[in-house]
Amino acid sequence: MEPKITIQGELDAFLKREGKTINQFAGISAVNSGTLSSIINGNRPIAMQQLDRITAGMGLPEGAFYEMYIDECIIHSTPDWRRLGPFLHRCAELDKLECIRQVVHNLMDNISYAQALFDTAEEFYRNDKKEAAALLYEGVAESEKYQHSERLALCQYRLFTIALGDNQDINLQAAMQFEYFVERLDEADQLDALHALANIYISLHRWSKVNVLAEEMERKASIQYQNQYLVTKQRETRKEPARPICFYILYAYLLRSAVCHERGEYERALHYASLYADSAWVREDTDKVREVKAQFQEWAIANSYLHRLMAGQMDVLTEYVEFIAARENEILPALMKIMQAANRYQFNVDGIIERFQDQLDFKELRSRIGIINSRVTWDEYTDLLCEVAAYYFNAQRYESAIHYTLKALEYSAKINGDACVLRCVRLFEECRHLATIEDEKKYKTLISGAGRMNEKKGSLMPVHY
Repeated sequence: MEPKITIQGELDAFLKREGKTINQFAGISAVNSGTLSSIINGNRPIAMQQLDRITAGMGLPEGAFYEMYIDECIIHSTPDWRRLGPFLHRCAELDKLECIRQVVHNLMDNISYAQALFDTAEEFYRNDKKEAAALLYEGVAESEKYQHSERLALCQYRLFTIALGDNQDINLQAAMQFEYFVERLDEADQLDALHALANIYISLHRWSKVNVLAEEMERKASIQYQNQYLVTKQRETRKEPARPICFYILYAYLLRSAVCHERGEYERALHYASLYADSAWVREDTDKVREVKAQFQEWAIANSYLHRLMAGQMDVLTEYVEFIAARENEILPALMKIMQAANRYQFNVDGIIERFQDQLDFKELRSRIGIINSRVTWDEYTDLLCEVAAYYFNAQRYESAIHYTLKALEYSAKINGDACVLRCVRLFEECRHLATIEDEKKYKTLISGAGRMNEKKGSLMPVHY
């Protein structure tokens, strides 16, 4: 059997090969000679800082001995957090995720490390080391899977937010896995979690689910809003949600309005718009609260135009267009719905398309109260392209119809938006006989990369927010 390769053995072999004494290497590595001697003789465990200095002194890449370190100082000895904590931080800095995975795997059965791992994961999360944080959250969640703790729920919440991206199938899976844990979160976190879940289901056009989440958000936020004035002593130490509590009540009304809109219940949608337009009941008068109130009042005006337009009241179109023209971040959702109305009621919007031509290129949007959810923006943008393609198809302007169909298909494939992909396929097939060879090649390429295309029923994204 070949002798086991160790860090001590590698260091000793290096010194002999290079003809250097321990004292000489101490000067190179900035590690005390007595410490080096103890390490080589196996009488002293290696601290993280010492390991990095030894590695650099030997002229090796950062982290070259990390796999050996795991074997020697974690797997085959009792882990010491004084070495383990700094080791995890260095692995995160060097993006050595497999090393973090191995450490977590070997600590999972010992629940005594759960709090330290969780605290480290939170630090990684705050510092935008999300992949490293996810590995630690997964380990803590696995070790506590039979516990009904808030820490387990918070791990699942963090894993949910980390998993979210452009792929809608992954987003749906993450949302379904996390929902079970919402009730175990701190009350403040519950509101933010419901807000995040609602945005996912909006982008997936699952309006029944959005309605359930909106009702729950309204109920919880209303209770918390009243409690913050009834229990003043406890409020000093109570965790606060990311936004003023009044935001979640108003947002719940906005979601209810969106659901009614998608169901074609435009009068009820206007009723809920009046509720989030009215913030006279809000007691606070901070800068943040004033921003929230102003944003919801602006959304209420825009969405009232929208509800009336979709109900067939064409007389509001000119006024609606002028309203959004002065508000860049309102143009994308408004333009998408204007195109949908034009396709439904067969009226000409060539002038509007020309006026807002630059909105047919994707861009990140912001509202008064922050960046608009990117998944919602992507969804609105692909829907807009689909509506423009359909508009040109209805007008028998097939070259433009093919152009926007292919563009919509390209973006739908990126987010795995199955319903929009299928709509693009139908549109292209209708005018395929007029497509060029290059159009045909691009179409086949996009279809091959679109992945699974299961049709998901549901209409288009509703409102401004």
